[in-house]
Amino acid sequence: MYKKIKADTTKKAFTIIIGIGLAMCSLQAFAQKSTSHSPYSRFGLGQMREDLLPQTRSMAGISAGVRYQAGLPILNIANPASYSAFSRTILEAGLYGNITQLAKGSATDNTGDFAFSHIGIGIPLAKAGGIAFGLIPYSDVGYNSSEFSIYDTLTYKKSISGEGGVNKAFVGYGLSPIKGLSVGANVGFLFGNLSDIAQVEFPYSFDAYNTRKQETRLIRGATIDYGIQYFKSLGRKMNITVGYSGSLNNTINSKTTRLETRIEPSLNDDFQNIAKDTSLFEVGVNRKINLPLKHNIGFTLSKGYNWMIGADFKYTDWSNFQTREGEIKLGGNYGVAIGGQFKPDPTSIKYWNVVDYRLGFRYNQTQLRLNNNDIADMAVTVGLGLPLSESNFGRTFSRINVSAEFGQQGTLNNNLVRERYININLGFTINDTWFIRRSLD
Repeated sequence: MYKKIKADTTKKAFTIIIGIGLAMCSLQAFAQKSTSHSPYSRFGLGQMREDLLPQTRSMAGISAGVRYQAGLPILNIANPASYSAFSRTILEAGLYGNITQLAKGSATDNTGDFAFSHIGIGIPLAKAGGIAFGLIPYSDVGYNSSEFSIYDTLTYKKSISGEGGVNKAFVGYGLSPIKGLSVGANVGFLFGNLSDIAQVEFPYSFDAYNTRKQETRLIRGATIDYGIQYFKSLGRKMNITVGYSGSLNNTINSKTTRLETRIEPSLNDDFQNIAKDTSLFEVGVNRKINLPLKHNIGFTLSKGYNWMIGADFKYTDWSNFQTREGEIKLGGNYGVAIGGQFKPDPTSIKYWNVVDYRLGFRYNQTQLRLNNNDIADMAVTVGLGLPLSESNFGRTFSRINVSAEFGQQGTLNNNLVRERYININLGFTINDTWFIRRSLD
């Protein structure tokens, strides 16, 4: 009977993960044109998504010193040293939603999207540590701007836009060589396409051809990230964890293709932007790109199942990133994050007393400086960890994690764009005890 229950639980877990994974793959294919709506995603590799899951995003993204949450190990991809704490197999999957308001001067525009967030699995290896693997977004590009101009008596519209994204498949390992100390590393593979499109249209002249130029960067390459954590008990109830995570001097490949076409205008929406002919198709050579060096140091202080607080200090150096022709040079990204969670009463039979309530604040001075203004990004984060009923005789713990980020990036000064956003992340977690030999059949 034990085996049957165990098999049923495992089968359900795999069904959920595989089903969500297939759905996410199709969503991601569709979302390549709409994963971001930030005008600042035009620079570098786009809007960086970071290796964060909803349960840490809701605490402002603290991760360096996060090892346990509400008494259970979590899949903390941002610091692979935490994998050595796995005591159960962890299955994670989730979705992402976004609402953005863009403002420039007195004009505003509202946009939104819905996309794949993450899928991951962490497996304990007893005294040998733990391993993890999965698929997460790495960056998105999604911007659009246009203006009308007049040449003599001819009115034309110039527009630039970007679309696409880079994903990251990863596998990681963490172990604890000595008591209180843990180390780990992730090996990732980046893949995706980033496209920049320039277009000239003649909306009032149907005897004129529109022109379209698209430059697409094919991104491929391996990355290595690493981490270390030191954890110690402070008395009988308190625990502290200090951590650091960073990256090697990772280099990836970027292959650029350029396509220029002429487009015949049409009043029929079904025949819009269909190429009449191709004036240029060019395949560029492979180009090596140095990814930014990342450093993140932080800590968490916790009291069992009751509460946890922590802070992270982050620095990412983009100064050696090879920008494209005509693009501004990038600098350093400095950030601080403060967050935590609490559970009102872990022993209560009332549901809302055993829910995890999370809160945080983060501030980043980004790598961008435009029109003599440093572009800052700040947000207040909130979230819930909603426990589901235990199953498999208390060996399976499931949880729904919800996070929301209420933030602002940019400014209205010097003709820049202010971006206000709400990011929603939804994740489903299963903590299950697998690979145990049963004494009863």
